[in-house]
Amino acid sequence: MITEDRIAELVAEKLSDGPIFVVEIKVHPGNKIHVEIDGDFGVNIADCVAVSRQIEGNLDREIEDFELQVLSAGVGLPLKHERQYRKNIGREVSVSLEDGSELIGVLMESEDGVKLKLPASKKKKLPEREVSIAMDQIRETKVRVSFK
Repeated sequence: MITEDRIAELVAEKLSDGPIFVVEIKVHPGNKIHVEIDGDFGVNIADCVAVSRQIEGNLDREIEDFELQVLSAGVGLPLKHERQYRKNIGREVSVSLEDGSELIGVLMESEDGVKLKLPASKKKKLPEREVSIAMDQIRETKVRVSFK
């Protein structure tokens, strides 16, 4: 049986301490392998191909058949890794909290939680302000895409 740990080992051999990193590895029933990668400076198709070849080259289809999907972390997907938070400092994000509330602001820091700069609100009569949020209070964070 192909395990997530085995796939993680193979990917780590390829990526080591470079700018590309693993966001998520899943092995679903039927050996459907899903590997999501990201990079400090983005990911291109060549990065996905290199990781795919590393995995395929070290697994034997004669012993165990598998389906492999290697993809880059996409726009609109939640941030899952600390390095994703760091690379998005300065961008507008929406943060869904465990209590069901949502905050929208500019990501300022991502050490031991996140710090957001929230815009002023005339409706709530609040000035522009910064808030710190512990990671365990965050359900999901997404980068907001603007087409201005």
